[in-house]
Amino acid sequence: MQEINADIQQVLAQALSATGLSARWEQRVFPQHTGDGYVAGLDPEVLPALVGCFPEALSDVLHDYRRQHPSQRVLQLRVSVHVGPLPSSGLGVPMVETHRLLDDQTLRDLLARANPQRTNTAVIISQRVHEDVFRSGLDTGNTVSGDFAQSIARAKKFSQPAWLHVPGLDWGLADRSFFEVPEQHSSAASPSAHETQRAEARPVSAPSFVQHGNGSFQGQNQYFNGMGDPR
Repeated sequence: MQEINADIQQVLAQALSATGLSARWEQRVFPQHTGDGYVAGLDPEVLPALVGCFPEALSDVLHDYRRQHPSQRVLQLRVSVHVGPLPSSGLGVPMVETHRLLDDQTLRDLLARANPQRTNTAVIISQRVHEDVFRSGLDTGNTVSGDFAQSIARAKKFSQPAWLHVPGLDWGLADRSFFEVPEQHSSAASPSAHETQRAEARPVSAPSFVQHGNGSFQGQNQYFNGMGDPR
């Protein structure tokens, strides 16, 4: 377990370096080992890079790892990214939700169904992260919102809308019937076409990035309130 955790930290460091986030990674807060995973907090400003560029960089590093360790079992990682205010200890609701996102059965099933020689990374981000990143207009590299498929993350008593991403997977070609998708309309009457046009014409509100703790942000949190907890 110690060897696996050390390998995971090395893989994360390499992927974040390729994403241009080495300095931010060195400044991570409340880092924790989770047995076969790792969680830490970063400043929320890195969210667009974590969501946009990091998953593919991580997949590339894991492919290199496989080639360099041909006798070892292929390493696959689940990654959760969440955002929210946390104290310096990292203990709080956003941290709990980060771990719940990571435990989502659909996320596990994606890697279980995949050929590990081809697919080594599966990412889940919270609804808030998706909104903050793709409404911000900030650079996400080659990643677009369509690279994420909406689902409902469920773990224990936790149930929230979330978004799934597998580097290199075109969701337009995938069968998404094996996971649950949130209903797009409430039980209330649907808005008229005129109301919809007016709503679309209104400017999108600014992203709600929030720093936590001592000014640092589960990729990880915001992701870490975003990288969350890769395993």
